[in-house]
Amino acid sequence: MKINIDIDDSHKETQITIQANEWTQEIEELVNVIKKKKQRRLFAIEEDQTILLEPEEIDFIHAEKRKIYAALKDTRFEVKMKLYEVEEFLIPYGFMRFSKSVIGNIHRIEKFEASFNGNLCVYFQSGNKEYITRKYVSPIKDRLIQGGQ
Repeated sequence: MKINIDIDDSHKETQITIQANEWTQEIEELVNVIKKKKQRRLFAIEEDQTILLEPEEIDFIHAEKRKIYAALKDTRFEVKMKLYEVEEFLIPYGFMRFSKSVIGNIHRIEKFEASFNGNLCVYFQSGNKEYITRKYVSPIKDRLIQGGQ
């Protein structure tokens, strides 16, 4: 990837141009980072209270029985957003799709082991574990090799 930056007083506003021969996951992530909303924390529900969650503390987000939950250490909080909305919000914080119903924080992965069926079992720093389905294994491995960037 080639990056050009032109700093000049004659420019009236900041403009970003991406030139590519096809739309890729990398370009989509760049656009999401550039468009990142001002909201910095995720709202979750615990009993009747609203809790503010820091993205860096979340191990993974998963869908279960038509509800979305954020897993932190040994607790789960319900998130009142759709899974794809949470995914868009969390991409700049190092989250990637693990399966159809799970989005995980690759910065919190401590270790992983391969299963015989091609899936990966991922262990987080908190002790939580989750599975990455075959479809998502390769992109996650590539990102981990690059140091999570």
